[in-house]
Amino acid sequence: MSDIVNKLWGMCHTLRHDGIDYGDYIEQLTYLMFMKMADEKGVDMPKNCDWDTLKSKSGTELTDHYLMVLQKLRDEKGLLGDIFAQSMPKFNNPVNLKKIITMIDAEDWSSLGVDVKAEAFEGLLEKAASEGKKGAGQYFTPRVLIQSIVRLMQPDPLLNKEMKICDPACGTAGFLVEAGEYLRRNNSNLMLDPAAREHFNHNMFNGFDFDNTMLRIGSMNMLLHGVENPEIVYRDSLAQDHSGEEEKY
Repeated sequence: MSDIVNKLWGMCHTLRHDGIDYGDYIEQLTYLMFMKMADEKGVDMPKNCDWDTLKSKSGTELTDHYLMVLQKLRDEKGLLGDIFAQSMPKFNNPVNLKKIITMIDAEDWSSLGVDVKAEAFEGLLEKAASEGKKGAGQYFTPRVLIQSIVRLMQPDPLLNKEMKICDPACGTAGFLVEAGEYLRRNNSNLMLDPAAREHFNHNMFNGFDFDNTMLRIGSMNMLLHGVENPEIVYRDSLAQDHSGEEEKY
């Protein structure tokens, strides 16, 4: 896992000379890692947006094709549209884009298991948080603090089968990820019941943020941690009304 993180992170120093900062790098990795895993799992992608087509190109043809792919995917509905919302390429040098594609292609991400993939991605997020400049109002909560708060809250789906968990300023979804991991550790039968598994994957986790980059990274983080379709959406939790019955948590 650490080898994967170090390999991917090592490229960041090269990309900084190409005008790509830590946050942009993680964002572009999110797009490319999702496309690679979609290919491994046989997920249907729009025409000419598949991984094999992308990795077969080089030079300016590659950067032009990458732009077309992102434009096409951001117009898709559902999880594809959520992850690629407002996506734009940040690579000026096609050689650097080709290097990252080659590095990602060298790993069989589907065979790594949920824990390894998630830990690798979290490792990159942690490095970005410690070395990159934080934007106004953006703070990455330390993992140990997140774990302590979730333990104190003790979410228990046995008390309420329709339980929902919300983070109104979710960022990279660290609290939602840890809540999901806590439930898996402390409710061994949770994923064996079809109805409970469906609720876990599609209705339990809700996250709001008004930073589109954080939304896509949060969605990707949840996906890598084995939550198929979390409800992570654009919303200003302080400015918008939350008085509806469906908004109570």
